[in-house]
Formats: sequence, C-alpha cells, structure tokens
Amino acid sequence: MSVTAAEGFLASGLHAGIKSRRRDMALLVTQDRAPVTCAAVFTQNKFAAPPVVLDRQKLAENGGRAAGIVVNSGNANAGTGKPGLAHAEAMASAAASAAGVAEEHMLVCSTGIIGTPLPMEKILAAIPKLAEKLSREGAEDAAYGILTTDKTPKQAVIQGSTFTLGGMAKGCGMIAPNMATMLAFLTTDAAMDPELLQRALLDASDATFNTLNVDGATSTNDSAFLLASGRRGVPDAQEFADAVHRLCEDLTLQMARDAEGMTKMVRLRVTGAASDSEARAAAKAIAENNLVKCSWYGADPYWGRLLAAAGSAGIAFETEKSAVAYGGILVAEQGAPLAHDEKAVTEHMAQECAEIEVMLGLGSGEAQVIGIDLGPGYIKENSVTS
Repeated sequence: MSVTAAEGFLASGLHAGIKSRRRDMALLVTQDRAPVTCAAVFTQNKFAAPPVVLDRQKLAENGGRAAGIVVNSGNANAGTGKPGLAHAEAMASAAASAAGVAEEHMLVCSTGIIGTPLPMEKILAAIPKLAEKLSREGAEDAAYGILTTDKTPKQAVIQGSTFTLGGMAKGCGMIAPNMATMLAFLTTDAAMDPELLQRALLDASDATFNTLNVDGATSTNDSAFLLASGRRGVPDAQEFADAVHRLCEDLTLQMARDAEGMTKMVRLRVTGAASDSEARAAAKAIAENNLVKCSWYGADPYWGRLLAAAGSAGIAFETEKSAVAYGGILVAEQGAPLAHDEKAVTEHMAQECAEIEVMLGLGSGEAQVIGIDLGPGYIKENSVTS
C-alpha cells in the first residue's frame, strides 16, 4: 500500500484525460481529514512553478500542516504566470472541497510539460471522482497517477519497531543534485516534532535524492513531502531518521533504474578532495559530462575522461596525487595508467550498476553521486516536448 501503509492516510488515482491513456491524477489525504505535521523540500530552481510557490506559501502561513495533496501529471503548470497560480489555487480549492478538508491545508503538485496552461476543465471534472475513490487500497492508482515519462511506479515501505513509513515517487528525467529532485510523497504514523521531521527529510534528501544526477537539469516543480499522522506515538528519533534515509534511498535507486534511456547506473564516489563541497562539485562535473556518460553507455573504463572532468570543475586538483578505480580495481595513478586486470574491469563495467571512485589525494572531502549513462534512448525521449 506504500503511501497508505502508515495508519491515517487514504489515496486514489485515475485517468482525467490530461494524457492520452495513462493515469494522470492522484489525491492523498488524511483519513480523518484533519491536518498533520508536514515537512517539505522544494526545488532550488528560481524559475519555480506556481504549485511550488503556492505550497511554500501555505506551509509558511499554516505552520507546516497539511491534510491533503492533489497531483496532476502530464502538465507542469510551469512558465504559466499569474494564470498558472490561479489554476493551482483553483485545483487545491476544488480538491479541498471534494475531500472535505480546509483549503489552507490542501497542497498541490503538477509535473509534465512546461509552458502550457493546465486543462482545468478536465482537472476540475476529475477531482470529485478522485475524492470518491479514496481508500487505503488506492495507493497503487495514486503511484501511477503521478508518473510522466516513467515506465514504472516507485513505491516503498519501511516497518519500524513502533511506526510505519511509506512513500511513492516519480522521476526519471530532469534530475540533478541540490534539490528535492522529483515528486515524492512520504507518510508515517509516527508522532514527530515538526523540527525533527523536517530535519529527517532534509538529511535524507541530501544523502539520497540529492545524489541522483540523470542529466544535470534542475526541474521547476521538484517537491518532497513527509506527513506524520502521529497515530502510533513518538518513535526513537534515530531509528526514525534511519528509516527515512532507507526509504528515500530505495526510491532514489528505483528512479535511477527507470531514468530516461538508462542502460547503466553508476555509483560515483569522489574522495580525497580538499572539502566535501569540492568533492560534490567534482562529482557533479563528472556525472554531467557527456563524454563520460557516453563511455558509461559503452561500458568503456575511460578513466581519462573522469579526471579531465574533475580537473575542469574549478576545485583544487593535482594530477600527481590523483587515482581512479573501477569496481575497487585501481586503473590509473598520478595521471597515468596502471597495469591491472583488464578482464575484471570489463566485467565490472558490463554490470547494470558500476562502482567508480575518483581519488584526489588532497584532503578528507568526499561525495557520492548516482549517475546515469547517455545513449540513444535519452535523446529519443527528449528530442520532442515531453
């Protein structure tokens, strides 16, 4: 039941006609329609879509509380100006009325193409049907209703000793670090202090969602929410934080495996940087480099491209102290190749998920990025508006 696995939540999803065939709307509400503590992380893109603007405003004004979230896919309601904000408000208002919650506690999310007005007639006609379909079993429909170019829904559940944590997410393109990275909706029946809940989501997002780099593009709509019904009491804080991390990691890896055109996922670690921030900059530069991504597509351990990308990242870099390893096998040191087991490296790179480490030898800074290869599938998907 993923997003409704925790006590106190209902969900639904359906096809409203925004997309030609697939489910394209979802609704998540508290079972008693009362507002609960809600933590949130939003995109850092300054060209934020109206739903992001509205949700930030509502959570700031109501003290971080929510009773529901209505979602549409197929249209991001981004680049739509003041009419777009009015549409987001109307969408939230209609969902609040249909579900029986206070308007100030209904949030709204949109995902899909940019620069096109929402088809409000279809959306407003579908919202009452979404409200009628609400149930704990509706989580599956909801998980499908939030997808855009995703091939499969992303869902996960963690059972703690005194709480349940569940969630769903979408995202397979326009994903880069330092933001929420996609749409994610997490729920728990734990009773959490608002500041601790926000910290748990922020820390987990930073360690998981923010390490995924599909194409270096920061979306206009990215949002992640964690709602806590409090029905099962106060949990152990560390156990809860660890569970949020594990749930977000699970969803992150599901998104990586479903990335647009993806044939290979790479866990890239940069170690030995002058600082963690410089390690993150190097990792980002490597993971977004098209030459590197093409070599990953070809399963080619072309280590020179990795160092070339790191050396151009604007960080402290000394060739004589650098090294590169594929699957734990050292292939280059001091900017030059090393004799190694080429067959073992080739076999490692042939796997769906490869492990690569770039060592800078300058300090204790480190970072990890989950990178994706670049092949014909990604180009085909993004050569037209999608």
